[in-house]
Amino acid sequence: MSDSRRADPLATLGPRLDGDGVEFAVATLVAEGVELCLLDPDGAETRVALEAGESGVWSGRVAGVGHAQRYGFRVHGPFEPARGARCDPSKLLVDPRALAIEMPQALDAAALSARGVDTSHTAPVGLVMDPGFDWGDDDAIRPRHAWEDTVIYELHVRGATMRRHEVPEALRGTYAGLAHPAMIDYLVELGVTSVELLPVHELLDESFLLDAGLTNYWGYNSLGFFAPAARYAAASRAGERGGQLREFKAMVRALHAAGIEVILDVVYNHTAESDERGPVVSMRGLDAASYYRHDDRGRLIDTTGCGNSINAHGTIALGLVVDSLRYWVQQCHVDGFRFDLAPTLARPEGRFDSGAPFLEMCLQDPVLRGSKLIAEPWDVGCDDSFALGRFPAPFREWNGRFRDAVRDFWRSEDGTLAELATRFAGSSDYFDTPGRTSSASVNFVTAHDGFTLQDLVTYEVKRNEANGQGNSDGTDDNRSWNCGVEGPSDDPDIVALRERQVRALLATVVLACGVPMLVAGDELGRTQGGNNNAYCQDNETSWIDWEHADAGRIGFTRRLLELRRRHPVLRRRRFVAGATGALGWFTPDGEPMADADWQDPGARCVAIHLGAHGAPEVAADDDDLVVLVNGWWEQIGFAMPDLGHTRYEVVLDTAEPDAPRAEFSEGGRLEVSPRSIVVLSPVGDQGR
Repeated sequence: MSDSRRADPLATLGPRLDGDGVEFAVATLVAEGVELCLLDPDGAETRVALEAGESGVWSGRVAGVGHAQRYGFRVHGPFEPARGARCDPSKLLVDPRALAIEMPQALDAAALSARGVDTSHTAPVGLVMDPGFDWGDDDAIRPRHAWEDTVIYELHVRGATMRRHEVPEALRGTYAGLAHPAMIDYLVELGVTSVELLPVHELLDESFLLDAGLTNYWGYNSLGFFAPAARYAAASRAGERGGQLREFKAMVRALHAAGIEVILDVVYNHTAESDERGPVVSMRGLDAASYYRHDDRGRLIDTTGCGNSINAHGTIALGLVVDSLRYWVQQCHVDGFRFDLAPTLARPEGRFDSGAPFLEMCLQDPVLRGSKLIAEPWDVGCDDSFALGRFPAPFREWNGRFRDAVRDFWRSEDGTLAELATRFAGSSDYFDTPGRTSSASVNFVTAHDGFTLQDLVTYEVKRNEANGQGNSDGTDDNRSWNCGVEGPSDDPDIVALRERQVRALLATVVLACGVPMLVAGDELGRTQGGNNNAYCQDNETSWIDWEHADAGRIGFTRRLLELRRRHPVLRRRRFVAGATGALGWFTPDGEPMADADWQDPGARCVAIHLGAHGAPEVAADDDDLVVLVNGWWEQIGFAMPDLGHTRYEVVLDTAEPDAPRAEFSEGGRLEVSPRSIVVLSPVGDQGR
């Protein structure tokens, strides 16, 4: 259904305590009447009729409203689903701009979706919030890491701390738990600069999960775009109504004080109201046509796989999303966003459009354009759903091609060396466009979705039976290798091989040109037992097992990140080519790689010269590094190419990470262990 109706974005950011009253407002173009419902502690309602204003905004000011007042809306008007009108005053609707949301003790899915059934006692409700918070000197100390210096650590607020014994039990699984010194000290010592939190917007659990005794653990089922989820707040557990907002802000303040940025994984592509049979709890009951995309027959368009898609080219929904982003930056001091299924937000006419209104708003808005913006550059169901490289600067993008190429190379797929080299050098085939730098690519081999790093080298077949879908969910295209035995093994040779594979994978991510992203727990051996779609596993399957953490792997990861910090040549801002002297590719014999070498399907070895020449961000002229990559299953001797240095020091060996540093002289051959990476640095002033 085309939406020819337009409205100006709301300027309000949800009802807040303000002087002698509270201004309530909501946008709907189909309503004939809107009632504000103020809820007493016993559930009784006081209804106040709102007045219709310009651009579909219904508003009213109410005196005597206090902090944490529970409220909702009832909408009167036509019920004509074919044109996106589902007005049903029996439904108590939560404000899309509520700054905090209170969930009912029990959700009645049937009541929430059935027309004419009152939902007074089973619907989520908004809370009026006092937005005041003492940020101290946060504005002055707020970290602003350059993209080339950024190391992202993707984590789940609950899963990161549920099994961390140093965190008090009452704080585990919460914002306050993540802000605990035990967690912050670990992050600082590890060397990450930015945490990317899985969704923290208030959400609904799908009814089919609740029926199975499960919940939506990952949280990709948003209900409120302004409200932090209460389930992650120790204050909410303790009975502080609306305490999740204060606690979230305190977490951000604590992370900032340690120099760590906060990036939110945000789900603006769809909401928890799902398809036509889903619950009517908010936007659907207000004005389905304005908030969701429909086709010409009034049917929901779904490019998310979740039942609906936000109408991000319609002014009401676009204003809602952009105001939400501004709120998280200005009022909650968030540093950036990773946009889930981002192409869905950029389809004004159905096709992906790099000049879509949403993207233009992000680039032009003075608040947002200074934030870190990361796109997941794919959605589902369209022939242009894979949009890698098509987002405008300054967006960065999750590089799925990097993930696939690195996995394929280290599992010994033929013909993968050239692809690996392209990804290692920054994926210029996708990102070398006007205005973009070599940090446009967010490089990763694992994410929340899929195998953990330990499982990537342990399983070739998913094991998702616990999800209750007959192991039919989750991808079958894992690009994994179990190193010869499916599942856990106590064979020392298998264990050693898996550790070598893990270290090689980690090193490839950290050393490659772009922004490295690690997943919480990968650096200490976290396993999900082969479950590659643990979205509903809010239990020890998903929680980080700190008690059995692999100290050796943690130490290796720290050294990797320290190496990246110490050598600016690993943190370039521009794409480079071999002709500049800043990047060179050589065979194990020390000769420049020729076309035939790249095209050899059995080629699995390369020496990479990362040179300071032509890289203005590199302060020292001798900050050259040589990276020796042996993807073969046998030891390979490398001759050093003629690069103007006579002696080198081994600063990293993924096969023997704890071995003492050794020197290597030009003219000899350095033996590189199977399936490993060695990094060399010139010793002293040895240039010729």
